[in-house]
Amino acid sequence: MVDILHRVGIKAPASEVYAALTTVGGLAGWWTADTKGVGDEVGGVALFRFKSDGFDMKVRELQPDTRVDWEVVGGPKEWIGTHVTWDLDRADDQTIVLFRHTGWAEPVEFMHHCSTKWAVFLMSLKSLVETGKGAPYPDDVHIDNWG
Repeated sequence: MVDILHRVGIKAPASEVYAALTTVGGLAGWWTADTKGVGDEVGGVALFRFKSDGFDMKVRELQPDTRVDWEVVGGPKEWIGTHVTWDLDRADDQTIVLFRHTGWAEPVEFMHHCSTKWAVFLMSLKSLVETGKGAPYPDDVHIDNWG
């Protein structure tokens, strides 16, 4: 198994970052404008749509201001059964986000694309929380023909 790992500091309280990761409005503000479902309840499913496809994330664990953990239950076959985890910690005046997308079967080319896109969207999350304006899909940085 292989994983995507990223780390970013956000100059805001952990509660604001947590809200951006768990509320439909927060998620739509940095990842994709077409976000529906339930992201703030364990067992809930959040639906994220891009162009002609999307991802369904089942909430596995929530620890307020500390951790969000999803299982991918709908989307591309490479994503099904993988986990997306956000661990939040404080360091000086920042909330440190340790991001993991774990459980990839192998490092296929699509994984490379997704790693870069996760970095793009983490910068969108940072911008949303710090300035009030993110760059969710379709206004994100497009890196190739996949998006």
